[in-house]
Amino acid sequence: MLKESRAFSGFSTNDLEKAREFYADMLGLNVTEENGNLNLNLEGGGTVFIYPKENHEPATYTALNFPVKDIDEAVDSLARAGIQLERYEGIDQDERGIARSDGPSIAWFKDPAGNILSVLQV
Repeated sequence: MLKESRAFSGFSTNDLEKAREFYADMLGLNVTEENGNLNLNLEGGGTVFIYPKENHEPATYTALNFPVKDIDEAVDSLARAGIQLERYEGIDQDERGIARSDGPSIAWFKDPAGNILSVLQV
């Protein structure tokens, strides 16, 4: 029954307007609003649902990964948009904040609500 369902993921925010501005204006994603919620309409047909939550607590894990062909280019683009990369104790990250060992190269950043996102080289 569920194998034919078009599943989607979602997470909360404490400020829908700030989330819309971040995802649409800073990241350049196609964002639509519906019934007081946001939909991130991703290339390839994927959708991420963002909903307001009064007692929102940021995800303590990576809530959304953006696969990229060139992580250096992606990190440069994030920096130009004023987005700061996160640094984590115990993870070997270069001077730009990119972890290049133990799997694919990855860099983490947060949305305005504190949810953890990443760019991940594929």
